[in-house]
Amino acid sequence: MARNKYPEQTVARILEVSARLFWEKGYENTSIQDILNELKDLTKGAIYHHFKSKEEIFDAVATREGEKNHEYFVELQKDTTRTGAEKLREIVRLHIASDATRNIVQAAPSLLENPKFLAIQLKQIHELITPRFILPIVEEGIADGSIRTDKPYVLAEAIVLLINVWLNPLILGQDTTHLADKCALINEFLAQYQITLFDADSIRALERFQK
Repeated sequence: MARNKYPEQTVARILEVSARLFWEKGYENTSIQDILNELKDLTKGAIYHHFKSKEEIFDAVATREGEKNHEYFVELQKDTTRTGAEKLREIVRLHIASDATRNIVQAAPSLLENPKFLAIQLKQIHELITPRFILPIVEEGIADGSIRTDKPYVLAEAIVLLINVWLNPLILGQDTTHLADKCALINEFLAQYQITLFDADSIRALERFQK
């Protein structure tokens, strides 16, 4: 069999088609055969040459979508007009409003029923989101006086876990009955550090996001 001269293009095609199917049908209702049917000229072996499983394809698709959020976060970090505390509030707003986040939440399976995906998210929180995006902003807030803490890493990690685990509909379901109370409690907890993450508009947006 001839060697694929353009493996990057093949991977990009697989991810593009898979993403569209995941967003339209959801992860559970999309099969490898569905992806093959759309690609037409690829064999199952060609797909498995690049990805070991449907889970691995979804992980790659989610990572690619997440990179869109990362671009916003990087630009926000460069913003010199906001304090660290204001940037944290803006990150929450961007996260809720992001099409990339909504796509992933709508397509992904329950994380409690698919612990591998939960493990992947927790790993990203520990290795990527906390150290690269939230910690630098917390440290900036300490420097500009808008955030008060002598434990910047622990505070950054707590913020990420509260938003990505406690408020995550893929873990705790889409019932929004106690969502406003959860946001209020997070605000109360963070008030000691001079941080307010949620206002009425962001809570309403989060309620719409989770439905």
